[in-house]
Amino acid sequence: MSITSTIKSIQDLMRQDVGVDGDAQRIGQLVWLLFLKIFDDREHEWELFKEHYESPIPEELRWRNWAADPAGITGDKLKKFIDNELFPELQTLQPKGDDQRAFVIRSVFEDAYNYMKSGQLIRQVINKIQESIDFN
Repeated sequence: MSITSTIKSIQDLMRQDVGVDGDAQRIGQLVWLLFLKIFDDREHEWELFKEHYESPIPEELRWRNWAADPAGITGDKLKKFIDNELFPELQTLQPKGDDQRAFVIRSVFEDAYNYMKSGQLIRQVINKIQESIDFN
């Protein structure tokens, strides 16, 4: 599936959610989701080539640990995780030593917001991103 048709199908899923009102919110929602997926794909590469790679993102917040499994958390549990754990942690992420990646991550999430209200639809969007987009 092409990236264009993948994005269109994701937007169609987002249109079903009562919390997403308009293209600006759909784009904002898609940006933070794609950022985390891209960053996780890059981390796979860094882990292969950097001997003692350490992620700036806490282990439980890494895409691979909460989003990559298609049968992973969903519904209210996913919505609460995103709103009460993922966003607050990444919005205040502190760098380890001189690792500037934490600043980049924090800047992406400082003004980001999870507009989606349905954890089931969020799971469908995440699954579509996971199955259709590979940045490696």
